[in-house]
Amino acid sequence: MGPSRHFHADHRGHSVTVAVRGGRVALIEVQVDGEEVCTERVRARGTAVLEAELPGEPARPFRVFVHRPRLGSGVLRCALEAGSTEIPMAERAAV
Repeated sequence: MGPSRHFHADHRGHSVTVAVRGGRVALIEVQVDGEEVCTERVRARGTAVLEAELPGEPARPFRVFVHRPRLGSGVLRCALEAGSTEIPMAERAAV
């Protein structure tokens, strides 16, 4: 499927990880505390938005923005948005 990149942020006591795999067609997977909560296959470049929830009572919705630039221009970026807070997600080494 191609190279894999991983991004991570801690939010409200939970670990949120995003894996982006592939090139032209990418598979984006969102995990909360090591459990897969959302996955999407994306063909186009630009920004993909995935929605999920943090566990708990009540569950807390959040969104992940994955910006995939055109080939040869820019850097892959990822951010978590919960309520009015946007948190840039740090890239980490693949495990």
